[in-house]
Amino acid sequence: MTTTAATAADLDPTGSPKASAGWRVLSAMAVVLVLWASAFIAIRFVGDAISPGPLALGRQLVGTTVLVAVALIRRPPLPRGRTLALIALYGVLWFAGYTLVLNLAERHLDAGTAAMLVNIAPLLVALAAGAFLHEGFPRSLMIGMVVAFVGVVIIATGGLGAHSDPLGIALGILAAVLYALGVLVQKVALRTADALSATWIGCAVGAAVLLPFLPQAVGEVAAAPAPAVWAMVYLGVFPSAVAFLLWAYVLKRSPAGVTASATLAVPAIVVLLSWLLLGELPTLLGMIGGALCLVGVAVSRRSARPKRS
Repeated sequence: MTTTAATAADLDPTGSPKASAGWRVLSAMAVVLVLWASAFIAIRFVGDAISPGPLALGRQLVGTTVLVAVALIRRPPLPRGRTLALIALYGVLWFAGYTLVLNLAERHLDAGTAAMLVNIAPLLVALAAGAFLHEGFPRSLMIGMVVAFVGVVIIATGGLGAHSDPLGIALGILAAVLYALGVLVQKVALRTADALSATWIGCAVGAAVLLPFLPQAVGEVAAAPAPAVWAMVYLGVFPSAVAFLLWAYVLKRSPAGVTASATLAVPAIVVLLSWLLLGELPTLLGMIGGALCLVGVAVSRRSARPKRS
């Protein structure tokens, strides 16, 4: 963590980052990785009991309830103007768009393959930074792009698991795009917004966007088996409310590229949990393709290390 990336509370009297702050950020990121990995498993577990739209809405309504309760206790400052608009856009892209598309993708992909595809998002963040934030396109970034693209091609042509089909590939890539856009917008918003405010408002906006699914959600949740309903509640409380709040805490104190790159560990956690809990594994080609995606992203991130202040 650099001095410019830390907040005043994370600095010692000399202006250097506190060691304890570094450990808090690392611990928070570790919890985020495990909770986000578990989301892929929970979505697959719900299966056909609750449709993708109602599941996304239910997850965000639960998450919003938890986050608003925390906000009422903590009383964070409310953002205004451009910052509020950015948070609203982030809520549409990530809490509504990404969640819905991921639910749709996991109707066509096993959890491990979905996680591998979604985690090309850090590469997309680097591409967007080069195009719009004038960071350029270093050699390592271009090499990483090619490696990751080969991985996607392998998954699409022969790496589909027993529960996967080509439509899921397109949905998984779309989910990655929404993920990347959400990270970029959120990072800009967090320059002037409190992490808790950004998270609860973003989640509330996402729930509002998904409200057209409310009539369908009421009927399906009432008819769904209890384990599926509890899985939806789990998604709202932990991968949404807790994980996104911790993610905002980390992102506010770390560069966007470094933070996004940490999520490269998610697919490995998902594959392990998917095998243990769902009995699902990608094919050998799927695992090779996913590994290439992750290697490509890792190579590309070598060009995005922040300069020390």
